[in-house]
Amino acid sequence: MTLHDIDEVCKIDQASFARPWPRESYAHDLTENKCARYLVAEKDGKVIGFAGGWVVLDESQITNIAIEESERGHGYGKALTFALLQYLSNLGAASSTLEVRESNLRARHVYETLGFFKVGKRKRYYEDNGEDALLLLCDHMPEADPDFEEEETVHEA
Repeated sequence: MTLHDIDEVCKIDQASFARPWPRESYAHDLTENKCARYLVAEKDGKVIGFAGGWVVLDESQITNIAIEESERGHGYGKALTFALLQYLSNLGAASSTLEVRESNLRARHVYETLGFFKVGKRKRYYEDNGEDALLLLCDHMPEADPDFEEEETVHEA
C-alpha cells in the first residue's frame, strides 16, 4: 500500500466496517509506524482489497482485512491474507493474531483454512453492537523467504 492508495482503501474500509479507520491512521502507519505493513489487492488497476498488520519482534497482529463487497467470494480475501502472513513471516514473525466478529462465519472459515484457531474471546469488543470478538492465532506461519528485502532491511557487516 502507498499513500496514493489510501482514498480507495478508505472507501472499502467505510463500506466494510461499522467503525472504519480514519484516513490519518493509514497515513500515519505508512509514514511513521515502523511496525506497520500494509498490502493492497488490485484488479484491472483498481484497489479491491487491503490488509494490514503490525510486527513487534517475533509476533504480529493483523489489524484489518477487507475486500470490496462486489469482489467477495472469489478467493481474494484468502490470497491477500496469505500474502500478508508471508510478509509478516519475512519480517520475522513466528505467529500472528487477529480479532474477528463471532458472527462473521465467512471470514472465520477463511482464517481457519489458513491455520488460525481460537485462543480466546473478547467480550463486547465491537462498540457498534457489543458483539464479542474471537481472538485467533496462527502459529504455523509460511516459511520466511531467505531473499526477502525491503528498503528498511538492515545488513550486518
